[in-house]
Amino acid sequence: GFGRGRSGHLDVLRAWCSRSGVSLTTYLERLRDAGLKTLPGTAAEILDDEVRATLCPDKISSQEWLDVHEAAHSVGLRSNVTIMFGSIEHPASWVRHMSVTRDLQDRTSGFTEFVPLPFVHMATPIYLRGRSRKGPTFRETLLVHAIARIAYRGLIDNIQLSWVKIGPDGSRQLLQAGCNDVGGTLMDENISRAAGASHGQGMTRDDFLSLVEPIGRSLRQRTTTYGRVDGTTRGDESVLTMA
Repeated sequence: GFGRGRSGHLDVLRAWCSRSGVSLTTYLERLRDAGLKTLPGTAAEILDDEVRATLCPDKISSQEWLDVHEAAHSVGLRSNVTIMFGSIEHPASWVRHMSVTRDLQDRTSGFTEFVPLPFVHMATPIYLRGRSRKGPTFRETLLVHAIARIAYRGLIDNIQLSWVKIGPDGSRQLLQAGCNDVGGTLMDENISRAAGASHGQGMTRDDFLSLVEPIGRSLRQRTTTYGRVDGTTRGDESVLTMA
């Protein structure tokens, strides 16, 4: 369900609006008035409908995803952008994804961060049926994060890495290639683990410190909408982590 300050799921929003006859904007306003502050960037996968037809045919279309977020931004809700890459798509799909979300951000300024998610293949049905790659190479992973920093310059300030999917060593390299956010500590993470990831189910503050200090970066807590928990101002060398 939806609670104060919690995020709703886009497919659920679309389905409820369709069944109830209430407009998306009206429903989002009701959720906002009940305490909702943000929406997740889930269900984005790759915003390229040719790829989505094979990768996630049961999910909302690229335009529907964009419409939900534009409506959310119009009523004062914030959200983020995710991208899952390294499965069946090509770099041209990455470009389309970044381009359409950058254009939306230019209109609304409602996205707080961009979160690239490397495809974890090991236990996924599409890979087990021989229809996908074994995820991206690390070079591709690094390039997606680095290019995002350039592509969203001046529009989305925060590029978040997924330590669950990438691991500590890879995360350090990404922090030196455009990322400034290591996400959250999590607790009993199971989505990536179910797909075959093996980088752990949770992180502590000390774990994060051991991740960032060897590369000369400091650690700062943030809120969902990138407010500072400690009330200080973020410097260029700070790494943000979810409070």
